[in-house]
Parts: sequence; structure tokens; C-alpha cells
Amino acid sequence: MKLNRGQAGGVIAKPPKDNAGLLIYGGDAMRVAIKRQEFLKALLGPQAEEEMRLTRIPAGDLRKEPAILLDAVKAIGFFPGPRAAFVEGANETVADTIIAALSDWQSGDAQIVVSAGELKKTSKILKAFEAHQNAFALGIYDDPPDRAEIDRLLSEAKLTAEGAAMGALEDLARHLAPGDFRQTLEKLSLYKIGDPAAMTLEDVNACAPASMEAAVDDILNVVAEKDAGQIGPVMRRLQSQGVNAVTLSIQAMRHFRALHRAACNPSAPIYGFRDRDRMGRQARDWGTIRLEGALSMLTDTDLQLRSAGQTAPAMAIIERTFIRLAMFGAR
Repeated sequence: MKLNRGQAGGVIAKPPKDNAGLLIYGGDAMRVAIKRQEFLKALLGPQAEEEMRLTRIPAGDLRKEPAILLDAVKAIGFFPGPRAAFVEGANETVADTIIAALSDWQSGDAQIVVSAGELKKTSKILKAFEAHQNAFALGIYDDPPDRAEIDRLLSEAKLTAEGAAMGALEDLARHLAPGDFRQTLEKLSLYKIGDPAAMTLEDVNACAPASMEAAVDDILNVVAEKDAGQIGPVMRRLQSQGVNAVTLSIQAMRHFRALHRAACNPSAPIYGFRDRDRMGRQARDWGTIRLEGALSMLTDTDLQLRSAGQTAPAMAIIERTFIRLAMFGAR
């Protein structure tokens, strides 16, 4: 069965105990790992490894010894409770072994939990889990956590938030990587120890990261402040530090989206950036119309950078876009 985002929250939080298993896949390894950890913890409890109710099987080991998966699925544990056989980093080279174990699965066996990278629609593993009546397939994409997921994470951290504080958390969730957002909630949990009151905007502000991807802040501020003459020297410095074009494109899109939100709603707080006052000045200077043009330019560049047929140097493409943006903003 293929899970959509709405269904996934319930299955991850309260996994059915009598299911054959779950396939979790996606291009972002961190997001896949977090969801897999959440699922296994909810399914097996915190002591599963100590009680030998969880068997970890790297895909490389499974290629060398295909029988270990079915052995783990059929094994009878010494401790009571649900069991799982977890295959990490699966791909098509182990597809037949996983599909055979899934076909042989019977009630009372250990659940088969599989993590994988990006899978094509033609993937045999994906097709097997989607077609199975008693197993799930969950694709993890780059969408930020929705309100229901944030509420669940807050509940796990024994935190409450509402109003402006919840709005600030939603903004952080859109901008931060999943692991960074969880670390922020952990920091807030420690910050609020002994204080049962709901979080305030000041609490969130005190624990939010001062900056994300600070290494590219300089070039983004140069572009947003329309100083085209400084783009070349700053780009050369960043290139010498190993910053790549796709990172610059992603961060530029994020920066200008934040400016656009601030221009549309000047009273809303700007989170996730070192100098929020500076961001506010940039948003007022650009205005919503020019920022929409800038976002269109950045979207075209991002698509060009990710195109399979792209032959031009990536850093030259993003530098040219930055110069065009600065000149466009200065008109």
C-alpha cells in the first residue's frame, strides 16, 4: 500500500503490530533516517536492540548472504514483544531477496523494514511494497513538516506553543534541515525545564539558530543590496572554500523567499538569519513585485543547474544570475 502524507503520520506514530513491514525511501538520507528511527521506536519500543528484537542488515551483507533476511524474519526471539528485520540502504541488487522474504512473511514473523534512496516508479522493491496488501511504502520528499507533524514533535518534546511562537516554529521548520529543527526543539525543551507555560516568541528566538549556511551570507547580502561590483570577488572566495553552485542556488532561493514573505507581511518576524534587521531593510527596498521577478529568475537558474544536459560551468551560471539579480534590483 502506498502511503500519502496524511496517512504516513498515523502509521509512523502508531505502527500496526500485525503488518508485514514498511519501505521508506527518498533522496534526502537524513529525512529517511529520521522517519525510519521514529517508526522503529514506535513499533518496537526503546529497548528493542538490548532485547534482540531488532536485526540490522546492511544491504551489502544481504547481497553476500541472501538467507540472513528470511532467517531474521522467521527467528523466534528470547524476549516478548514485536520484532523487526531492518535492511539499510537497499537497492535493486537486493530486490529479489527482499521480495522473496516479503512473499514468505506470515503473521507472527518479524516486520520487514527497508530504507532506500530515491527509487524509480519501475523499482521492483517499490512495486512489491505498494502492491502488498499488508505492507506500506512511504516516499520521503523535501516538503517541510506540516502543522500536524510539528504538533507531534512538540508533544514528544513535552512542549506547547501557540500564536506567534507556533508561527515562528513553522517558519523555522520551513527553513531548517530536519535534524537541525529537531535539535532546536531539544534545545527549547532544555530551555523550558521547570517552566510548564507555553513557549513564547522570546523563547523561540533565544533558541533558534543564529544563522543557517552562514558561509554564503556574504554573497546573498551583496546580491540583495545590489552591489554587482562585489559579486565576482566574493564568488571567487566562496569557490576557493568549496561552496558549490547548487548550494548557492538553494540558499539564494531561500533568502529571496524570506524577503518576499517579509515584503508581503512586514509585521511578521524573520527567523533563521543572522541579521533580521538587515533582511527587513532588503525586503522594503526590493518590494514584492521585484522580488517575484527575482524568484522567477532563481527558479529558472535552479532548473538549469539540475538539467541533465547542462554543459556550462555551474559556478559561472549562478554568478551570472547573481549579477543579473543585482542589476535587476537596482533598476
